[in-house]
Amino acid sequence: MLRIAVTGASGFCGGYVARAAAASGAQVLCVGRRPGPVGRHLPWDAARSEPELGAADLVLHCAAAVGDHPAGSPAEAEQYAVNVDGTARLLAAAGDRPVVWVSSASVYDPRPGAARPGRPAIREDHPTGAGHLNGYGRSKALGEQLALAAGAVVLRPRAVYGPGDPHLVPRLLARVRGGVLLLPGRDVELSLTAVENLADACLAAPGWPPGAYNIADARPYRRDEVLRRVLGAYGVRARIVRVPLALARRARGAELTPYALDQLARSVVLDTGRARAQGWVARYGLDEHLAAVGARTP
Repeated sequence: MLRIAVTGASGFCGGYVARAAAASGAQVLCVGRRPGPVGRHLPWDAARSEPELGAADLVLHCAAAVGDHPAGSPAEAEQYAVNVDGTARLLAAAGDRPVVWVSSASVYDPRPGAARPGRPAIREDHPTGAGHLNGYGRSKALGEQLALAAGAVVLRPRAVYGPGDPHLVPRLLARVRGGVLLLPGRDVELSLTAVENLADACLAAPGWPPGAYNIADARPYRRDEVLRRVLGAYGVRARIVRVPLALARRARGAELTPYALDQLARSVVLDTGRARAQGWVARYGLDEHLAAVGARTP
């Protein structure tokens, strides 16, 4: 029986990956501060120690410190301790075991000048070394550099959503005020990643050549359409009002940081051709997720 160590299995992505690994017939070791939803728990504080990986045959590294924190804050320092130093500790403990390292499309340089001329979508060779708008992007970029140098397979999803999502939908619902959802700039096209598609990639990726791979749903979505549909599925009636981008930049505060503004106002479409060339298929999409949400919503 294949033994798979899943770090961060108590979190959203890691928990789904751990359940998918168990469903595939693997023996799952949940490595992290808290137990995962299945398998055996191996305690690990990524910010402070090297993990004990037991008899695992391979490692799926989903643990990460996420969040859009102020520069120089203790929370940002924790991101570096987990996402960079924790990666180094994990790779040392993994030895010659295969490692799949879950990164993020936030590693890509968001500045307009970083884009490759003539390319409608972002490929894996898009620059990742500068331009990040918060500590999360910077620390993930540094962590994945270590993983790539060690020969890992690195997966770069964008805006992961699905059952139990603790980030995207709660933040969206919190932004509705008085029946109005304010959005910066014009409608744009965006890649999103169903957690099911990410889990499929995690389980397939140990057989892929080392390197980085974009992971996203089969097609990009129009921002405004997606938000309307999500609000409707959760029974929230709201009118979308677009705020001129220049005004949104001047008015931004703790809620609409430069990173959050960029995520909502800039078109980001990932080219997933490299993963698809390995046989990976994005089997899930927003339609399936919203149908399930609608079935649960009174």
